[in-house]
Amino acid sequence: MKALRVEEASNVKFRCMYDVFISFRGEDTRKSFTDQLYKALVDEGYRTFRDDNEIERGEDIKSELDKAIHSSKSSIIILSKNYATSSWCLDELVMILENKRKRGHAILPVFYYVDPLDVGKQMGSFATAFAKHEQRIMEQSDEGKEEWIEKIKRWRAALREVADQRGSGMVLQNSDQE
Repeated sequence: MKALRVEEASNVKFRCMYDVFISFRGEDTRKSFTDQLYKALVDEGYRTFRDDNEIERGEDIKSELDKAIHSSKSSIIILSKNYATSSWCLDELVMILENKRKRGHAILPVFYYVDPLDVGKQMGSFATAFAKHEQRIMEQSDEGKEEWIEKIKRWRAALREVADQRGSGMVLQNSDQE
């Protein structure tokens, strides 16, 4: 990961504020894996964005997350059991993958006690999460439905795309954990 350092990347045509953006579902990993990962990255000298460390109270969270993703050279996406329950996480994922396609933003997916096939095919907890998102659409007025339907299509495509990256990512499994 040393190759992610801004000062070592002479081919980057824009100013990066962060070496790494961490996308994660807080309730699943904040006090465990993500805290340890964040500390390890910072200790190694990487400028690392994690929402609870970088966004000030009162700031527009969505615009700050968008700005942080766009001003990061890479992202670590921690796909956990409840990742897909968060529209914030799914929106981040879509943006991260757009940056990957448009400007070579490096990504490292981490399948944290989830099967990459469940992520890509939206099975298991991912199927449950999408059923809830789709239920919310049914409860919307006709005015907002089309926008949400398109958003869900983008989320599903993004999860399939990131699951296809499993060969260049990490799969963490342990029979002692769920």
